[in-house]
Amino acid sequence: MHLLFATSIVPDGALASGYEIANAAIIAALRRAGVRVTVIGFIWPGKIPADPENTIVLGAIDVRTQSAPPQRKLAWVGKAILAGLTFASAKLRVVSDSEIRAAIERAGPFDGYVLNSVQFAGAFEELFADRPSIFVAHNVEHRSAEENAAAAGSALQRWLFRREARLLKVVEEHLCRAARFVFTLAEEDRAALGVASDDRSAVLPLVTRAEAAKKVPRRIDCDAALIGTWTWQPNRIGLDWFLTQVVPHLRPDFRIRVAGNMPSGVTSTHPGVEFVGRVADAQAFVRGAAVIPLISTAGSGVQLKTIETFELGLPSVATSRSLRGIGYRPDNCVVTDDPVAFAAALEQAAADVQDVDGSAFHRRQLKALDASIGLGLSKLGAVRQEAFA
Repeated sequence: MHLLFATSIVPDGALASGYEIANAAIIAALRRAGVRVTVIGFIWPGKIPADPENTIVLGAIDVRTQSAPPQRKLAWVGKAILAGLTFASAKLRVVSDSEIRAAIERAGPFDGYVLNSVQFAGAFEELFADRPSIFVAHNVEHRSAEENAAAAGSALQRWLFRREARLLKVVEEHLCRAARFVFTLAEEDRAALGVASDDRSAVLPLVTRAEAAKKVPRRIDCDAALIGTWTWQPNRIGLDWFLTQVVPHLRPDFRIRVAGNMPSGVTSTHPGVEFVGRVADAQAFVRGAAVIPLISTAGSGVQLKTIETFELGLPSVATSRSLRGIGYRPDNCVVTDDPVAFAAALEQAAADVQDVDGSAFHRRQLKALDASIGLGLSKLGAVRQEAFA
């Protein structure tokens, strides 16, 4: 079976975000199942595809809102409103439908599409109706937009996020209805998208690495470490909660390092908080912390940082939202949504570091991932057989 994996940004091997880590895991699982996968989409400027022989690049594009100049943001908003598209999909309308069709033809004969998230599929939805498809819903995007609207700091932002939520709900309904099968990354997302039946969907339990990490001694450099794409609004909401609700309850000498691209306005008066920006080795960074705070309070889908923490066997304190999409919690993970209890659990875990072997968790995730991929492919294969009967 040959499938065309249609995505906004093609893999370049960097795995710099949770989205890219998830894509790598899904593509690898499809290939383990014997599928020939050709990836089609855009690429970050200055990057090259990780697998050029099996990738069709539509052009280089930078879709990051945070770093875009004001005139580009206004152009995106104007294009979205005029075209009736979501803000995220409007950013990708830099090539014509005919150019997309020509690129699809270059893939050669193929059996169906894997429509990876709503951004690219929503921008060129009509072009993917000629073959059966699987839709991968990384999040319930309209729910995330609704939460973003509730947390917005201005009337304009609230209006933009509410508009995004309204349009995203329609796009998600279209993609789910048209798809032969839907993959989500969290169990609750299946019902939220209206595809809770086992004949219509399955959860993909993800991994962040090809091989299980070995439990080895480590040097502790700080009490707690967080790393993430904080410019993504659901992550920003969790970080704001942590810094304003949890951190004030930590003792002054508790050392916290926060890595990743930081939006403007994020500060902390706690003397132990240090914002370190980008780090060269994300795994080494988190392994240098006594405990990992898992602080999601918004969004849908799965938290890849939770999976990575469990794979590495590191102690953690997690909100209940941080465990969505994960059916197993190791013994060294404490779960609480109360800020005072969260702070107390962090101090306790940092004082008595208890690592565990994460290899069993990794094996369990990988086995379940492959089983779900096989189920979805069987549904797509049945459509293919009917078409040629």
